[in-house]
Amino acid sequence: MLHRRNFLAGSGLGLTLGSLPWPALGQEPGFPARPLHFIVPLTPGGSADLLARLVGQHLSQRWSQPVVVEMKPGGGTVIGSNVVAKAPADGYTLLFAANSLVINAKLRNNLPYDGLKAFEPVACMALSPQVLAVNPASPHQTLDAFLAAARAHPGTLSLGSLGPATTQHMAVEALQRETDVHLIYVPYAGGAPAVNAVLGGHVDAVLANLAEVSAHIEAGTLRPLAVTTQERLPSLRQVPTVAESGHPGFEALAWFGVAVPTGTPSAVVEQLAAGVKSALADPLLREQLVSHGLQPAYLGPRDFARYIARSYDSYSHLIDAAGITAG
Repeated sequence: MLHRRNFLAGSGLGLTLGSLPWPALGQEPGFPARPLHFIVPLTPGGSADLLARLVGQHLSQRWSQPVVVEMKPGGGTVIGSNVVAKAPADGYTLLFAANSLVINAKLRNNLPYDGLKAFEPVACMALSPQVLAVNPASPHQTLDAFLAAARAHPGTLSLGSLGPATTQHMAVEALQRETDVHLIYVPYAGGAPAVNAVLGGHVDAVLANLAEVSAHIEAGTLRPLAVTTQERLPSLRQVPTVAESGHPGFEALAWFGVAVPTGTPSAVVEQLAAGVKSALADPLLREQLVSHGLQPAYLGPRDFARYIARSYDSYSHLIDAAGITAG
């Protein structure tokens, strides 16, 4: 649960629970004593799948207990999230949390669980830049050219992405508002299907996590037009940002973290957070994440709760301003 104490705790010096020594944290005796289930409410084959399995493997080795990664997509991540919300609050069922957790809490009034209150933040794991790319056969060589065509012919160019109620969905809406264009937003069940759609010529462009397009960019089967970070990416130095393409301040990042059902003992939350921190400190794991377009970004429980609160406020402003609805 996103308690008020989560928002107000901390000295402002960047101290997180995971950075405190073990004696100060305490441990839940015997935890974990059996396999853990890591529920990923997204489709296989994308950034979430990769990150969950890499971190899960590290936790399994650390605790000598299996960490079973279960992909449960559907309902804009609501199906998998509901599984965790209804699970016992004992730390054995983990949610792979992402931006959609807060977006759904704002957009949907009929969630089968109590929005953000159903979950206790454990740790942020990584950030993922987004890339807008087209098929090499596309006539659009730059973002400016793509937007100019969209502006000249409103509602004719299509942009596929993961959605609805996801980072990519919100980024598409923000891009349209920022650039004064009208695109046909085509939501897919996962990032991989959206990429396949642009590869097959079914949509004009795709907005996806870097990890989902990097191999295609390297192979020349996708042409990147822009990245959604404030600065150019080290792996795509030749690709401009949306911000430097005439839209300063534009940024869209996916964040990935871990949450558990509200009521999970604090000592268990702390042990889980320490495990995630240990995983993200592993040089080999970090190298694997970076090579797949993910930026390791650990935050402990209290800092992650504050991050989620800021994310909720930001998306709420966009959703209200743009009149976005769940339908």
